[in-house]
Amino acid sequence: MRTRRTGQSFSHLLAPGRIGPITLPNRVIMPAMDMNVCHDGVIVDEDIEHYVARAAGGTGMIITSASAVAFPIGATSMKEPGLSDDKFIPGLKALADAVHDAGSLLCVQATHHGKVARVDTANGRPLLVPSEPNEPRDLSSLRDNTPDELAKMGSVTKGMPTTYKEATEEDIAWVIDQFAQAARRVMEAGADAFEIHCAHGYLLGGFLSRADNRRTDSWGGSLENRAKLACEVIAAVRRTVGDRLALLVRVAGEEYGPEGALTTEETIQAARLFEAAGADAIHVTGWGRNPFADFLKGPLPNEVGAYRDYARQVKAAVNIPVITVGRVLPEVGEEIIAAGDADFVAMGRQLLADPDLVNKLNAGRRESVRPCINCYVCVEQNFWDDTPVCAVNPALGDEQAATFLPVPSPRHVVVIGGGPGGMETARVARERGHRVTLVEAGDRLGGSAWFSQLTTPPNGPLLEWQQHELERLGVVVLLGQRATVESILALRPSTVVLATGAHRGLPAVPGADLPHVQTGDTLRALMTGTGDAGSSRGGRTMRWAARAGRLTGVTRHPELIRRATRTFLPVGKDVVVIGGSLVGLELAEFFAERGKSVTVLETGAQLGLPMALPRRWHAVRRAAEHGVRLERKATVEEITATTVRYRDGDGHEQTASADLVVVASEVTSGAPLAEQLADRGVTVEVVGDAAEVGYIQGAVHSAWRVARTL
Repeated sequence: MRTRRTGQSFSHLLAPGRIGPITLPNRVIMPAMDMNVCHDGVIVDEDIEHYVARAAGGTGMIITSASAVAFPIGATSMKEPGLSDDKFIPGLKALADAVHDAGSLLCVQATHHGKVARVDTANGRPLLVPSEPNEPRDLSSLRDNTPDELAKMGSVTKGMPTTYKEATEEDIAWVIDQFAQAARRVMEAGADAFEIHCAHGYLLGGFLSRADNRRTDSWGGSLENRAKLACEVIAAVRRTVGDRLALLVRVAGEEYGPEGALTTEETIQAARLFEAAGADAIHVTGWGRNPFADFLKGPLPNEVGAYRDYARQVKAAVNIPVITVGRVLPEVGEEIIAAGDADFVAMGRQLLADPDLVNKLNAGRRESVRPCINCYVCVEQNFWDDTPVCAVNPALGDEQAATFLPVPSPRHVVVIGGGPGGMETARVARERGHRVTLVEAGDRLGGSAWFSQLTTPPNGPLLEWQQHELERLGVVVLLGQRATVESILALRPSTVVLATGAHRGLPAVPGADLPHVQTGDTLRALMTGTGDAGSSRGGRTMRWAARAGRLTGVTRHPELIRRATRTFLPVGKDVVVIGGSLVGLELAEFFAERGKSVTVLETGAQLGLPMALPRRWHAVRRAAEHGVRLERKATVEEITATTVRYRDGDGHEQTASADLVVVASEVTSGAPLAEQLADRGVTVEVVGDAAEVGYIQGAVHSAWRVARTL
């Protein structure tokens, strides 16, 4: 299962590097990610604990959440750090001191949020902008938001209408002074660096972009004029702090959007101007102007190393260090720095998933780095001003809980099920000192998540990490053993944890028992050559292909399965997926990418649940781009040998051709062994989908909670 390189040197990534007056112990920077835990702009203990965990984990420099220079004016949240008053200095100082004590450096990111300053809207203030926005925005993705999600998003601005004010000369002078005074406070708090945010549609980035700045005065028109406000801010900050702070400027290597969006060529010119104005480093990001359509392009891209080429072009044009962000994995960061494409790399979501990333690389323990699975669960919370959570790191936001207290009297914990929930249970229980045996009915660890990596490759590294940790910790793993009450009792457990997953059934409609109708479980068995691969489900050719794949070893390797099925997938031309949730959409894209004509039938009003919002919007759009027929509020009435008959959202009877029907609905939790074991006097816990269907996040979080108490 392991594909991550072992024994690799990260000598470039881990080498010291200099930005202006400061020297970082390595080239890994934590970029700004909004944590939304401040109290009216004041940094509190939760913030400090979060950043200190990453600092203690070896990160070269920590950049705070976006901090409002004129707080609460120009802020997007009352929970973001404020920089507008000396009353904020003590909190900043406590953070700087704690980060320094942990061995890292602190940079404070400063901004005026401009046209996305939700606090201004909520309080009836007009949004300060270079020009009143006139860019049409496609909001069609919001149809797949639930009413509860829409209500939470609307509550941030209290339902107030949005108004705008085009910045006057007096406003511009005020903004420049606000940045300079904010930098003074950061300096007095003892921080090491100050980052000026000139991207992501915030005020300075708005002035820079032609799509936002249609002014005809000296602050608009040419690139030099549009960059002037940022340059004036840089110069004012430099005059205020001298060489006591390193001065970073964050800018988009490209804006993804309509005509007039910032181009890479313009960014290169702007970077030269920023350097001349006094910047010590350029931090290259990216931005999708419509978050409902382009969020996975920027600022949190789906592509690994997404902004590397932009950074390379900027670096070739300036004489100061360049930082790049954008889903940078350790190997990619090493390659970027070794190739000279950037001087530093920023790892955001990777450090949410594993605060100790840098320390583990330094210790030669790359395989012990817990990976981010790129699920966007963390950033989703920002859409309604809440604190991020991490699907794979339950301790995010509660950093002290990441330290496991050893048990005074170790016991024998038997875990049934080798999916993400079972492996997390085994890992945490073993970390705490218990003797652990994990029993898995299949021939490999991973459960349904092993199959999910075929459609969602980032899930694979998580399973590799979990398996590695079980091996490192000495968990006894028994594969190919279907658990019964008697076989479990024979292991003489003190506690049994059931992580046997969900049950995937068939709909109660005529024809559901036809051989071309697959559940998630039977489809997984066929495509991986395990379990029910020899049953009557699936055509003869498909069953033969499954057996051949098992004999040749292809079905042991997800990448080989992905490649093989692009050239040979014997399921017929027409595929109907019943259920348009997370799994249904991923399967639809998988089949569509392999040339199949796909129809998705979803009974609910929204597709993609419970995917996190940005990923959901992307998945629905991608499915449509692949030609998938998406039917919401569809009721299946009958399955025949060649069709699926259903009623659409308007009540009209429709028919979809179907050589293969995949049921991605009908998923229920349940652990029948629990009652049987309890009747025999065994202490039993149930985690993961066996307790409540929650996919990887639910499995990992429930397992972590239970295992910490065993």
